[in-house]
Amino acid sequence: MSFILDFLRNVILSMLEIIWFGKKKISNSLQVFIRIKPGHKLAIDLDPKWDIRNVKEIVAPKMGISPDDIRIVFAGKELHNSTTIEECDLGQQSTLFVLKTPKKRSKNDNISTDIIAESISELELDDSGGSKPLNETLQDLSLDESNYSESKEEKESKKAHFYVYCSYPCKSVQNGKLRVRCSDCGDGAVTVDRDPQSWPDVLLPQRITVHCENELCPIRVDSQGDTEAQVHYAQFFFKCSNHPSLGEKDEAVPLYLIKPNLAKIPCLACTDIRDTVIVFPCESEHVACLDCFCDYCRVRLQERQFVFDEETGYYTLSCPAGCSNSYIREIHHFHLLSSTLYERYQKFGTEEYVLKNGGLLCPQPDCGMGIIPPSIENGASEEECRKIQCIGGCGYVFCRKCLQGFHVGDCENQPTATTSSSGRGTYVVDPVKTKDAKWDEASKKTIKISTKPCPKCRTPTERDGGCMHMLCTRAGCGFQWCWVCQAPWTRDCMGNHWFG
Repeated sequence: MSFILDFLRNVILSMLEIIWFGKKKISNSLQVFIRIKPGHKLAIDLDPKWDIRNVKEIVAPKMGISPDDIRIVFAGKELHNSTTIEECDLGQQSTLFVLKTPKKRSKNDNISTDIIAESISELELDDSGGSKPLNETLQDLSLDESNYSESKEEKESKKAHFYVYCSYPCKSVQNGKLRVRCSDCGDGAVTVDRDPQSWPDVLLPQRITVHCENELCPIRVDSQGDTEAQVHYAQFFFKCSNHPSLGEKDEAVPLYLIKPNLAKIPCLACTDIRDTVIVFPCESEHVACLDCFCDYCRVRLQERQFVFDEETGYYTLSCPAGCSNSYIREIHHFHLLSSTLYERYQKFGTEEYVLKNGGLLCPQPDCGMGIIPPSIENGASEEECRKIQCIGGCGYVFCRKCLQGFHVGDCENQPTATTSSSGRGTYVVDPVKTKDAKWDEASKKTIKISTKPCPKCRTPTERDGGCMHMLCTRAGCGFQWCWVCQAPWTRDCMGNHWFG
């Protein structure tokens, strides 16, 4: 009898697969990989309109278990059955991690069995409560609902809050997606214990713990040889959203100074208000549009006014308003320049590094090879110090003092180089304009006007429509309160001004 039941069950599941993949024509097909276990992936074409329950019903026969015994994890979150594929914002060839549901544990077990079942992806806010914290977090979205004439694709393209430099295959600045994995084993089958609230949460190690589902994850041992408590930390990374995923190791460099201009702050140079800006890491957080930033870099590059940051050693720029401690320390931001200008930036940076360390450049045209010459301190003779050969370059032999072809006797006087004083290409910032181009001050003003604080944790919260029943989305709070009364939500609030 059991054989017959198993046979009928397999026939029914096969028929369902035929219906899903054969008779039902998938529009706008999305190919994803289902990672059942390390080293074992299954490629499946999905309809963006399907929900996670459909995916479980497809995968379950492959694993020989019931769909109810399956959990699906993506971007550090377990996906709920009712979540649709398009809500997950999956890219082509993204990877979903399929896990078996753990057995129920006894009350005496110290391990929590709570399952995070939030219908979110990319660590976005769940707006079911009708409120969003407005303090600057990685969860902010650059959505603009005012222009209803935009196509769906145009609106979707504005959703990304993250910007990255994709070195391959795009080789340009693109929108990015946040991903997470276990810092110990590098496996992506993890669920985060809390969402990141700031860039340090993402960029610095050991800020957020995760529950790693990889059974092969290594066990930590302390200096005494004892096994430590099983605490695993999140390792966040970014992927480019412009091309299909190239695998779990596909990564892009986060450009954390580029942000959507949610507060509508004017550029410190042209005073235009642009959708996307760069925020300099100075105390005032001055804002520049990307076009003005590129002009600023181009002019400073022509004038060879880039400098080396003493702390990092990077060839970089500071805030154009002259602020102290404002060097850009993620030099991939200079990829906003054209490829030609970025190559010049790299060339000048290399040359300046050589000069800064006591070297010199080959004076031959079209060479410019950096040379670290011998020194008397290292045992070289005076003649050896004066006679320099461009080894590894053009082979030119020249005099170190006058940079002419090597000669015997005194150097001839050489005309000094002159610079143009015409002022062409100068990048000037009006001090008056910088007063209105401060990211932090404008953000504070916006928060004060458009938000109310949660009565419990005081987190500034914006009401974006819906009823007056507010739910604080800050991790660890979850307080329910009334937007009108700014007090705990009661039946009186529901009766008097639930909908205004």
